[in-house]
Amino acid sequence: VQLQASGGGLVQPGDSLRLSCAGSGRTFSRDTMAWFRQAPGKEREFISAMFRGNTNTYYSDSVKGRFTISRDAGRNTVYLQMNNLKPEDTAVYHCAAGTRTILSTIRREVGYDYWGQGTQVTVSS
Repeated sequence: VQLQASGGGLVQPGDSLRLSCAGSGRTFSRDTMAWFRQAPGKEREFISAMFRGNTNTYYSDSVKGRFTISRDAGRNTVYLQMNNLKPEDTAVYHCAAGTRTILSTIRREVGYDYWGQGTQVTVSS
């Protein structure tokens, strides 16, 4: 079972990027899917999640209104559309899948069973 994150890169402030997280080895369509990020010297932080299938979505306050999570069940892939990027968005972005995630753990690493290797996003002028 693997999650493969891609789509990162070096962009300027105000630019957009779309990250992809492709799953293999099992179907993730009914799982809770999430994105976390980790900046240098900081702990991994929750960014966004889509709870079990295509139901409710959740965002951290730092990205709400700028980032959008979506899912293509047919491709077993989750996306993170990131608009109006800021230097403080610079981090390694990880996707995660939770088979038994509940609302109290949706923003916590403990709520997820599978993790991707991460893709680097650098926002700099």
